[in-house]
Amino acid sequence: MKTTVRGIDRILRILIGVVLIALTATGVIGVWGWIGVLPLATGLIGFCPAYSLLGFKGCPLKGCRTSQEG
Repeated sequence: MKTTVRGIDRILRILIGVVLIALTATGVIGVWGWIGVLPLATGLIGFCPAYSLLGFKGCPLKGCRTSQEG
């Protein structure tokens, strides 16, 4: 699997996901806040299917890691 989410994009996805889930769990916002699972998952995994479909490369550098290796 190619890495499509890197750097600040990855950090922001994780933060936004955690904040939305926390706000939902504490009852501050409604059930729609569970959508935060998506940015959290893509941030943790480092892969966004939408980026692949749109042809966006989050890793333009030549030496970037292109696969998730153990």
